[in-house]
Amino acid sequence: MPDLPLISDARQSPTALMVQRGTMRLLRGQFDLSCFAEVPLANGRRADILGVGPKGEIWIVEIKSCLADLRVDAKWQFYRDFCDRFFFAKPPELDAAIFPESEGLIVADGHGADIIRQAANDPLAGARRKALMLRLTRLGADRIHALMDPGPQ
Repeated sequence: MPDLPLISDARQSPTALMVQRGTMRLLRGQFDLSCFAEVPLANGRRADILGVGPKGEIWIVEIKSCLADLRVDAKWQFYRDFCDRFFFAKPPELDAAIFPESEGLIVADGHGADIIRQAANDPLAGARRKALMLRLTRLGADRIHALMDPGPQ
């Protein structure tokens, strides 16, 4: 299968897009997670990557492409309420020591990724998981529809 072009809404830097690609390859290949990029959550935030496992487990990954990106981000803690595991993902050149030790950490480039610190497992409540799965089902269907019929809605 040929590599498909990266999908961007023009907000991501080239570095962030490479980290996204490598991280999604890791999650799919080693953990059998089906991944969504740029997922709007019920609290108004948007997860960079959200992966769903075969048993319904949900991982969220927040991509940080540079030190300034991490320093200005005060929203990442709000993602933890919408996943079983939370990770940061970073490019290889960004120092791992700047990330909170309490969170999972992934290092990634455009080819692949590795988990350098596993995230704690903090299971979601059943009602929140159900609501999020419904949101993801609709998001996935809407994205496929837009690819199949990009015309007026």
